Amino acid sequence: MTDSRVLVTGGSGFLGAHCVLRLLQDGFQVRTTVRSERGADRVRSMVAAGGGTAATDVETVRADLTADEGWDAAVAGCDHVLHVASPFPAAPPADESDLIVPARDGTVRVLRAALRGGVQRVVLTSSLAAIDYGHAPTTTPYDETVWTDLTGRGVTAYAKSKTLAERAAWDFADRAGLELAVVNPTGILGPVLSSDYGTSVGAIARLLDGGVPVLPRATVGIVDARDVADLHVRAMTHTSAAGERFIATAGLMTLSEMARTLRNGLGDAARKVPTRTVPDWIVRIAAVFDDDVRLSLSMLGIPRDATNAKAQRVLGWAPRPPEQAVLATARSILDARARVT
Repeated sequence: MTDSRVLVTGGSGFLGAHCVLRLLQDGFQVRTTVRSERGADRVRSMVAAGGGTAATDVETVRADLTADEGWDAAVAGCDHVLHVASPFPAAPPADESDLIVPARDGTVRVLRAALRGGVQRVVLTSSLAAIDYGHAPTTTPYDETVWTDLTGRGVTAYAKSKTLAERAAWDFADRAGLELAVVNPTGILGPVLSSDYGTSVGAIARLLDGGVPVLPRATVGIVDARDVADLHVRAMTHTSAAGERFIATAGLMTLSEMARTLRNGLGDAARKVPTRTVPDWIVRIAAVFDDDVRLSLSMLGIPRDATNAKAQRVLGWAPRPPEQAVLATARSILDARARVT
């Protein structure tokens, strides 16, 4: 066990829990923020589900992104902070400020506490949504030099929240002299650690259940949560990571490719997974009435590709193929259901 202590914000979330697991496996002391005692129990349960042998050693502190209370205690004695917590709704919010305010103000709140606490480096979980929205269609892969154009067409509330939060983080870090690194993931899949799947993993569950009768001709970027956690630790510890952004993606898959991967890899367990696609115009009409369909609109048209070359070159990062992430997600969902029954 190392003497280095790391705070993970939002450890009861899907990615946060995977970050906690990875840190424990690497011998770090881990503390995580929760909003309630129920959240603390959830963290320990998720760590245990992930094979962690030291679930009871995860320290929890109550803190909320919308309030100042608890953050000084959360960062006290910590050498690093992985700021993972951020709202990610299953449907577009009625008021975009419900996403933007806690994401942006909460990020600055965490950074201020980190500065007061003498933290060496903060790694912020941003998103590819802070890079690839609001631009004209292009076949050139996006890299870390690009920012989402908030004045462009089709910028969602989520993309605004991640862009403004990351911008605010860089502005604060530059003014305060705080070491910051940022990870910008695509859609995150991987082994589930609880019954609360989250938005991206929930899409795999819906495919398995036949909840999506036909497939939009959509393309998504995919990365495994275990690889995103690995990239966070590399960004936290590598000297060259300070002041840098790193895109976390394993590559693109169409929904049809994901469906074929599930059917080929799972056999009868994937019998309900659809294979038929529908034209874009039908999807656009359906989106008027269905929030889930509306979320897929940004994935239509020319695929928004991104490169992970910088993470590979600077940090030696090597993610597993996207097909493995899809199958690992599905198998873990099926295993979790089998344990319940």
